[in-house]
Amino acid sequence: MSDRITAAETLVAAPPAAGSPHVDAGDAGYSKDLKSRHINMIAIGGAIGTGLFLGAGGRLAGAGPSLAIAYAVCGVFAFFVVRALGELVLYRPSSGAFVSYAREFMGEKGAFAAGWLYFLNWATTAVADITAAATYAHFWGMFSDIPQWILALIALAVVLTANLISVKYFGEMEFWFAIIKVGALVAFMLIGIFLVVTQHPVDGHTPGFSTITDSGGIFPVGMLPMLLVIQGVVFAYASVELCGVAAGETKSPEKIMPKAINSIMWRVGLFYVGSVVLLALLLPYTSYSGDESPFVTVMDKLGIPGAAGVMNLVVLTAALSSLNSGLYSTGRILRSMALSGSAPKFTGRMNKGQVPYGGILLTAGFGVLGVGLNYVMPGEAFEIVLNFASIGILGTWGMIMLCSLLFWHRSRDGRVTRPSYRLPWAPYTQIVTLAFLATVVFLMWWGGGVGRTTVMCLPLIAAALVGGWLVVRRRVNDLAREREDA
Repeated sequence: MSDRITAAETLVAAPPAAGSPHVDAGDAGYSKDLKSRHINMIAIGGAIGTGLFLGAGGRLAGAGPSLAIAYAVCGVFAFFVVRALGELVLYRPSSGAFVSYAREFMGEKGAFAAGWLYFLNWATTAVADITAAATYAHFWGMFSDIPQWILALIALAVVLTANLISVKYFGEMEFWFAIIKVGALVAFMLIGIFLVVTQHPVDGHTPGFSTITDSGGIFPVGMLPMLLVIQGVVFAYASVELCGVAAGETKSPEKIMPKAINSIMWRVGLFYVGSVVLLALLLPYTSYSGDESPFVTVMDKLGIPGAAGVMNLVVLTAALSSLNSGLYSTGRILRSMALSGSAPKFTGRMNKGQVPYGGILLTAGFGVLGVGLNYVMPGEAFEIVLNFASIGILGTWGMIMLCSLLFWHRSRDGRVTRPSYRLPWAPYTQIVTLAFLATVVFLMWWGGGVGRTTVMCLPLIAAALVGGWLVVRRRVNDLAREREDA
């Protein structure tokens, strides 16, 4: 295939008849090489990220065992979001995912906002991932003398290469990344359950409910800290929407997607909530800190040889998995936008492996900039970058639920037909979820510090979106007219 945008890709057939699915130019040219096992493990990998392996320690220290409640609540809303996206996917599979649906139900302005908010999320997350990978590599002596920026570039180069070759390589890499993460969690949970059942001492503490009750109960520092950590917990669920993007490159989404999405709920309950409960039962919440993975903390207290090294490998894998997902998804989203005029033209180009390399390279470029950013900016400024990623996630989830709500309204008017696989309790589910997302933004502001600074930057983000739209508006309208005249 040519590495240039062909006329067949930029022009769409005559507008579909009323009631028939929208046609998106960005869906042309992809291979269908993702298999059921890839989609299932991508769904798992999206639901289990660095937010659990890394962030749970600091949040557990700050909120106590009530962190499990925060994970459960956020997990329910994450499931609603991915279930809503799943209904849209079965209505019309698209590699443009929610950007394509925003274009259909909200127009080009909605697609523009949805796409660039998603890019904001992954461009800033890539900064964190590439730096984290280098930091974790320094744990081993053989890498300790290698400059951090070199390790960061090596990590980016490896993941970038796999993404650029073909979607099959991405699927395989994400499959094995997910296997490692799930295997580590299952092993930890089996060890934790054994310790609780046998009452085997851990650092002088007897595992069990007494560990919680003797340390102040479920809310040792009150309910407020639990509410304030919710913004971080939402970030932990970032990329659950990835399986919706991947659906555009699988042969039978109507068979694969419902099973993959439905399984997210019990995986969230088992891995997130279950592991946090076990952590609280094994050691007092004061034993954990944000400087170390809580799983490493437990293993170190048990004195298991090599446990810290093994868990560090898992954490490194989680960071690479996140980077892998970000490059993949933004490449597809940006191509959908480029073919409608909302993104730079080069992001719409595909290589011979049917991979949209332009968008992938753009995201990777921000990752490279992130290496330098981590050197010149102090820790608090770097945290602001992560908070911007949270804003991008909230914006993306909000767009998905708005599209779902508009889709429901059109189905009531008879203009579209909802698939048998549906978001339950619509439209109340969408409304409640949107209210929850607005509440999270308020909690970010209410908590002060970096979160408040980030929320106060929302007008700047809005101004950038408006300014960007004014720049591309003419090109978008010209392309729209070409499609209508085709």
